[in-house]
Amino acid sequence: MDSTDEAVPMASGRTGAHLRGRQTECETLDRLVATVQAGHSAVLVLRGEVGIGKTALLDHVSAGADGCRTARAVGIESEMELAFGGLHQLCAPFLDRLGSLPPPQRDALGTAFGLTAGSPPDRFLVGLAVLSLLADAADKEPLICVVDDAQWLDRVSAQTLAFVARRLLAERIGLVLAVREPSLDSEFTGLPELTVGRLSDSDARALLYSVIPGRLDERVRNRIVAETQGNPLALLELPRGLSPAELAGGFGRPDARPLAGQIEQSFLRRVEALPPATRQLLLVAAAEPVGDVTLLTRAATLLDIEESAASVAEAAGLITIATRVRFRHPVVRSAAYRIATPEARHQVHRALAAATDPDEDPDRRAWHLANATAGSDETVAAELARSAGRAQARGGIAAAAAFLERAAELTPDPAVRGARALAAARAMYQAGGYDAARELLDAATLGPMSELQLAQAELLRGQIVFASKSAGSALPLLVRAAGRLEALDPGLARQTYRDALDAALIIDRLPSGVQLHDIARAALAAPPGPPPDRGDLLLRGLALMTVDGYPAGAPMVLRALDALCTEEVTREEGLGWFPLAARMAFNVWDFGSNTTLSTRLVELARETGALAVLPSALLQLVSNRVLAGELDHANALIAEAQAIGEATGSRYLAHYVSLVTEPWKGREAEMLRAVDAMTRDADLHQGGPGNVLSSSEWAKSVLYNGLGRYEEAYAAAERGAENLAELGLAIRSMVELVEAAARSGRPARAAEAARLLSDMARASGTDWALGTSAVVRAQVHEGAAAETLYQEAVERLGRTDVRITHARAHLLYGEWLRRENRRVDAREHLGIAYEALSRIGVDGFAQRAWHELRATGVTAAKRTADARVALTAQEAQIAHLAGGGMTNPEIGAQLFISPHTVEWHLRKVYAKLGVASRKQLSGAFPDGAAVLT
Repeated sequence: MDSTDEAVPMASGRTGAHLRGRQTECETLDRLVATVQAGHSAVLVLRGEVGIGKTALLDHVSAGADGCRTARAVGIESEMELAFGGLHQLCAPFLDRLGSLPPPQRDALGTAFGLTAGSPPDRFLVGLAVLSLLADAADKEPLICVVDDAQWLDRVSAQTLAFVARRLLAERIGLVLAVREPSLDSEFTGLPELTVGRLSDSDARALLYSVIPGRLDERVRNRIVAETQGNPLALLELPRGLSPAELAGGFGRPDARPLAGQIEQSFLRRVEALPPATRQLLLVAAAEPVGDVTLLTRAATLLDIEESAASVAEAAGLITIATRVRFRHPVVRSAAYRIATPEARHQVHRALAAATDPDEDPDRRAWHLANATAGSDETVAAELARSAGRAQARGGIAAAAAFLERAAELTPDPAVRGARALAAARAMYQAGGYDAARELLDAATLGPMSELQLAQAELLRGQIVFASKSAGSALPLLVRAAGRLEALDPGLARQTYRDALDAALIIDRLPSGVQLHDIARAALAAPPGPPPDRGDLLLRGLALMTVDGYPAGAPMVLRALDALCTEEVTREEGLGWFPLAARMAFNVWDFGSNTTLSTRLVELARETGALAVLPSALLQLVSNRVLAGELDHANALIAEAQAIGEATGSRYLAHYVSLVTEPWKGREAEMLRAVDAMTRDADLHQGGPGNVLSSSEWAKSVLYNGLGRYEEAYAAAERGAENLAELGLAIRSMVELVEAAARSGRPARAAEAARLLSDMARASGTDWALGTSAVVRAQVHEGAAAETLYQEAVERLGRTDVRITHARAHLLYGEWLRRENRRVDAREHLGIAYEALSRIGVDGFAQRAWHELRATGVTAAKRTADARVALTAQEAQIAHLAGGGMTNPEIGAQLFISPHTVEWHLRKVYAKLGVASRKQLSGAFPDGAAVLT
């Protein structure tokens, strides 16, 4: 802990109310406490160098939290590899409330803390459980949580607390985290923060006087103040470690170290001055920083350390032994450990391993055994490997990686060492430690490996590159790995080909030397899997579409989609195959399958807490709901995507998903801002959820067609449809291209695009495909042929749920009829189009329909949202879910917020809609509220 500036004695006021030189900081923290006492949440990150006074400020918060319950946790450097350790400290006082959580959250947190056995919990499900647990604890009285040395929290604890911090809203919870600078932490970036600066010279002199009053002349005092640079801990501690002669000379020595080094050197001298037994006791406490007095006593007994050693350490002001062991400052801990010889450290860790109960805490015992071992030791390595398995079961992937890495170092057998290093690399990759994963992978491949292990290593290298660099760079590695795996693990080979093809379809341009056809041919040549073969059928259909053309593979894809929609699918199979299946349903114009698969994928990802899958699943469902004409529902899903972005600290997904809805609203400035935001984010997050170029150009083509600016729509559509092999939005851009080309005087280009789309439609055979084919062909025909095609388009699309496309077909038919001077007939279709498009919120195309109606002589009143109540996207989502019968905890679990925040939003929704309860929402919401985005 960062124990520093002492409180200046005052005649009245609470303890710690007046910290020397910290009036501004204390006032900020007092306001935070007042905010929580008033019933609102507040978060603050204190940042500052070692010794600057962060711990004293945390003490100030706790002391001033009148009427609040307080909880405290401390990050400990040597504990960083033990998953959920810091989080367990904070939540331990509230675990009696675990039973009040929804079962998935209760089970996730219980498994994470090792209280129950279960499958590895998703870290965001754990985060939601912690949020719910703290919110429940704050229900009766406000709660103040303080976390010291947060830079030393284990990674999953830091991620979870960052998640909680970003989701606090209507809870009476204050969260204050102290982080030492400089720090490499990124988890807390973007949270409200306060930098704790150095003391002024006047405050520094006063604090120094409180330590050594009257012993220094003014010149020496000024020199000390200058060289300690306003750091309170330096002012308090450094003089205590110096002799009178050194004090007389000040601190200006030729070998002067940076300030942090000087502070540590001061503590090193104080530790060195202690008797050997006391130094050894401090070493025991430093090596086992859980603060367990019983464990310290047992280890000390095994080492024959006399009880008086503890009294000497306490008298020196370096440690406090009460209900728990607590060092004066983390630098004391590091000094006590650093000053010991390797042999002394080994001896202490052996004693701690012997003193640790192997049944209650096997992982910590294994860690001590590892630190007590100088050379290789298979017994200890095996213990660490078992600890890794337990850590992984708790969701502590980073801890599992650390255990496996150390196990590999201790393993004498080169083959076993390589296998453990490979496992460590895989765990490190899953934990997001990509650089460390590469190093472990390199180490693994230096030793003897089987062909299967070599193939798995290449696959892992490709996955690391995909996650950390770009999908394009990873593709060659994935393809090679798939080829090597064919004879060794056919199932894994097929999954790898699936992922490689999927990746190739969602990047803007393939890297040099990589051809989509080559990947598809390799996938076709791979051995098929055992029944049921629906995944193989989907994979082969996609590969055939790529190699032999769209008509060759579309029927096979449609059969696979039907099987995946109608047959029972396991959770693992669904998470693996539904993402590609939903995308392919879109590509073969099967809207029913696209609806079923994208909906089931989102539900499955939500149920399992699979945050790696949920973002792309939401993207697919948003696209589906937009085409169905449910922009309100789509906006609500975008709010969910934004919630995930806020929880994970990334807004890239929200920017990308919002681009699916923006073009239809007819607002050029807003849509172009969304394009710019997505493009900027894509530069920072290579290998993101989709092809940025194609989506941007498709969006522009839709926008400008809606606004009737056909030249601009044509230019964008040409760019968006440039690479039809990538399917998806390239096909949709081709549809926009026909309309833009036909209306901008390019009949030949429009006819060429219409032929390509008609070939696809015949291969698909769905009403959506054939209806779209009819409407694009109608635009390049004249007379009776055009009218027959428009009528076919309206009829076929009317049998689907693709309401936007159906409304646009009415619009195009009505515009054609008006140009044919059949005004009465035109009014019918234009009226249908205007009513549907304006009701949905497709304002650009609705404006086109309104102007066309005016041209037929009809005085059409514009529909506006002015009279409608405006809900935010999240309010709309909550209203939909509540109106559908979901409880507050269920809604909170889906949107990653607490039930208290759900209730807070619902109260605002009730007021805006003029209803009294959730029972009235289903009738009040759908047509009575506009969604603000």
